[in-house]
Amino acid sequence: MTKVIYPGTFDPITNGHTDLIERASRMFDEIVVGVAYNPKKNPLLNLDERCELVRQATAHIPNVSVTGFSNLLSHFVEEQGASIILRGLRAVSDFEYEFQLADMNRRLAPGMESVFLTPANHLSYISSTLIREIASLGGDVSEFVDPAVVKALKQKFQDA
Repeated sequence: MTKVIYPGTFDPITNGHTDLIERASRMFDEIVVGVAYNPKKNPLLNLDERCELVRQATAHIPNVSVTGFSNLLSHFVEEQGASIILRGLRAVSDFEYEFQLADMNRRLAPGMESVFLTPANHLSYISSTLIREIASLGGDVSEFVDPAVVKALKQKFQDA
């Protein structure tokens, strides 16, 4: 059984993330979406909110589970009994950073491999940062995220 970890902050999860998860779910037996707790990134949504939104956005995919984590990615992957990390590449500019991460993770855990997927062309420009910015200014992000995310962002910015 091949178990893959798809890590990220998912602040918030976008249709680009969901596209990668859907495609990976057809390639691997089990996908664990690891939602990272990283206070240095100053997330808009807390870890529990992000995990719940990822669960809602991926509820239609039977071989996906969602878990929050706050330790080193290589340790989390090992704890989950996996050896593959799935990463998304939206643009060439992502490659250098992702290549560096893959090398470091392989150094920390020699049996670990990184697999890269690119999103569908019509989703390649979507980023969580852009979604947060558009939503914060009252823009419509419903084309780019799950309806549950739209609702959560509206609520978050309404309360601000």
